[in-house]
This record gives sequence, C-alpha cells and structure tokens, in this order.
Amino acid sequence: MGRRRLLPLFFFLLIATSSAVPLLYNSLDVRPLSRPSTLDSALPWSETLEATESTTDSAASSSPSLVFRLEHRDSLALNSSAAELFSLRLDRDSARVYSIDSRLAQQTHGRPISHGPSGAVPRPRRNVTRHLPSRRPRSFSSSIVSGLSQGSGEYFTRVGVGTPSHSMYMVVDTGSDVMWIQCSPCLRCYTQSDPLFNPRASSSFVNLPCSSPICRQLDTSGCSRRRSCLYQVSYGDGSSTVGDFSTETLTFGRTSIGRVALGCGHDNEGLFVGAAGLLGLGHGDLSFPSQVGRIFGRRFSYCLSDRQAGSTPSSTLIFGDAALPAPGRGAVFAPMVANPKLGTFYYVQLVGISVGGARVNVAASEFQISANGNGGVIVDSGTSVTRLVQPAYIAMRDAFRAGTTQLNRTTAGFSLFDTCYDLSGKDVVKVPTVVFHFGRGSDLSLPASNYLIPVNTAGLFCFAFAGTSSGLTIIGNIQQQGIRVVFDPVASRVGFVPHACG
Repeated sequence: MGRRRLLPLFFFLLIATSSAVPLLYNSLDVRPLSRPSTLDSALPWSETLEATESTTDSAASSSPSLVFRLEHRDSLALNSSAAELFSLRLDRDSARVYSIDSRLAQQTHGRPISHGPSGAVPRPRRNVTRHLPSRRPRSFSSSIVSGLSQGSGEYFTRVGVGTPSHSMYMVVDTGSDVMWIQCSPCLRCYTQSDPLFNPRASSSFVNLPCSSPICRQLDTSGCSRRRSCLYQVSYGDGSSTVGDFSTETLTFGRTSIGRVALGCGHDNEGLFVGAAGLLGLGHGDLSFPSQVGRIFGRRFSYCLSDRQAGSTPSSTLIFGDAALPAPGRGAVFAPMVANPKLGTFYYVQLVGISVGGARVNVAASEFQISANGNGGVIVDSGTSVTRLVQPAYIAMRDAFRAGTTQLNRTTAGFSLFDTCYDLSGKDVVKVPTVVFHFGRGSDLSLPASNYLIPVNTAGLFCFAFAGTSSGLTIIGNIQQQGIRVVFDPVASRVGFVPHACG
C-alpha cells in the first residue's frame, strides 16, 4: 500500500519538473568600467527642424521642433579616473533620491522624512535672504525640497539667455519645474563655467510684479519693496537659490522664445554642477515644456546614450511633434498617472516585473499611489539607479540571483549594490532577462547592459537596482540608456523606444 501511495506523488513531481519553463536569457558583453567621452565643443548644441508625417506618428504635423544635444556632467571632469567618477555618481544618486523622498514626504505629510546613514535630516540653511534686506520676501514661510541635491542633475545642455543672447550651460531635470540662472549682482554664487548673466545688459529682461498670476504659482514666493516678485527654491542638502522672478528670452539655435518665466538668482548656495542654472522639465505649470506648450505642444523626449559605448550616437533632447516616435519603431507606452499631491514628477502605471521570463511575485498594489499621495512610480532623468519598493526589490533580486548561479557572485556588495559578480577574464555572459510590465499590456524589455553594469576596472559587475523603504519607485537613467523616453502629457502617456538614440 505504501508503494502505491508513493507512485502518484512520483509521477506528479516528474510531470512538474519536465513541464518547467526554461529561463530566458540576454547576452552581456563584458566591458570593464571606462571613462566617458570628453566634451566635444565642436558639435552644435541645438537646432530647429520641421516635423513631418515621416518623422512622427501625429497626423499632418507641421509644427516646429527643437533638438538639443545633451552631455553628461562627467564629460567635464578631465582629471578624474573612471572609478572616481562612478563613486561620485553614486554619492550624488543617494542625495538625489533622498531629496525626492523628502519632497514627497513634505507634500504628503507636511514634514521631511528621516532616514539615511545618520538618521538625521539635513536642515536647509535659515535666513537665505539675510543679505537682501531690501528684497526680503514677506511670505517665505517654509522651504520646498526639490530633486536637485548636491548638483545631482546628471545631464546638461547649452542655452542662449537674454538679448543679446549669451550661451550658458544649464542642467536639464525632469524632477524640477522652476527654471533659474545665476545673476549679477551676486551676493553669494557658486563657481560656474560661464560669466554671470547680467540682467541689466539684456533688453528683454522683465521683472514680474507680485500681483502677476505666474508669481502666485510659485511654491514659495515673496515681494520686494518695489513690489516685484521674489522666488526661493531650497534643496535637500541646504543648497538654495533666491532672487527675482522674471521673464526673459531664451534662444536655441535659430529659435528664440520670449517671455519665459525664470528665476534670476542673486543668492545661490550649494554644490551645484558648475552650470549657470537649471532648465526644469517637470510636469508642473512653471516647467519649460509647460511654458512653451503653445509652440511645441508640451511633448518632449530624450535619449541618453550608453556612456560606456563612446560618444556615438550622442544623447539628445527633442521638443515638439518630432519627439514622438515614427510608426513601426517598436514604441512601448505606459499610461501616465496623476498624483494630486505632487504635480512635478512623471508618474507611470507599472503593474509588474519579470525576470528570466517569469513574473516576479509582487502585487501590483506595491506600485500604486496611495490616497495620501505616497508611493507610485516615476520616470526621472536625474536619478541614476532604479529604486524599487523593498518587497519588489527583494523578490526581483532573488529571482536574478537564482538565474545566475553559473556566474561568480561575490560575497560582498559595492556601495548601494548588494548583488555583484566577478566577470574578469570573460568576454560574454548570459544573464536572465528583465522586463517591466506597464498598464494596458505594454512590456519593456531592458538590454542586459542596462541592469548588470561595471563598477570598477577590474571586472566587477553589479545588479543595478536598489531597494527603498520610502514607498516611491524611481526608474533611473541607467535603465533608460539607449532608449528614447517620450513624455506626452497630451495623450497622458510615457513612451519607451529602444535603439532610438540615433
């Protein structure tokens, strides 16, 4: 009788084993960490083009489009090794994520979060306008915390400011709305590559009055004694910019756009990049895409090339209908989700993740925005490493580890990475596939180089994800590289187009 009872169990195990679905794998070319290409100043920074039906999926489009060249901040670092640059990048990344989490916590709970190595919250400097007695705002009651912390905007472009136009480096950042530049006279300014902008030398510079509707859109605003609008933006590490909120003409190649609202900062502190200011690409009304929406339709896209692969193709940022992919390019569109508590970030509907072709056991609710505005999933240009809510990260990491038993996993991690492999001496390895599943049945398969990355010159590679306890999932730029990311608020969607940097 005992043997008869064992037979059904034996056959069940045999059938289950034989019907197991084999894992799906990608090939990874093993290239140790190397320095990114240095800045090529001979290339044009921007150009204007006309969108046509052959370049976009919008019908009979004839609106103009702007194309920007983007460079990573590491291209300006001439005397640092690849390892030093990567270490600094991870430090900036942690500060960036902390700032985003702090801003979200302040908006949803009215207070900053408390986490980090020491458990203490960096306190913004008080009285940032103490050197501006005649400009002291009447309504600066609290600082806001934005995505730019320790200069963590990773990409920059060159923009003409004023009339006559003066070209300046500006950080581009999807996690910020308010645009600003450093201006003279400057009471406190950090070092920048270009001369300070002098608003008195520009015929198109106009101070906005306190009564203007656009002044009231600022999160933190005030009034000077002359009743002109003042702005203040404070960042998570205590960095800040304070000055006049104004309108000015911006020039891109042959295209000039007048009456763009931006801050003219006379008191600027902190560890910014060395750029003259910030070009905000956020979802809010004061961002550059929103302000020029009447011209370019609020649509834009960028493609961040793999810096390990050299400078070709270059990273680009496109505004207008040409930002949309042409038919047949294999675009994957994720539904855009609104967070009523925080309008700056671009939220998308992520419903699941697969590793090696098998769905990771994580509930879709882990990626949803809660009633108080916490949680959700954002796509961010300034965050490097994708952060996943802790249950999703652990499940995904464990699935990846289970599919890489043939590789030499190290006992220790590296910085914020806890899953690393010694691939020295290898040319090509097989790693499980990683797929993001978005709403409406859209699936984005990541290239292997976007999730197993080199972290030193000795052949150490790490799984480029990290967990977070904040509740917010952030899709970072390492996972975006080589993929054109399309922001289309008009159709309420964010698109991903593989192999579209050229």
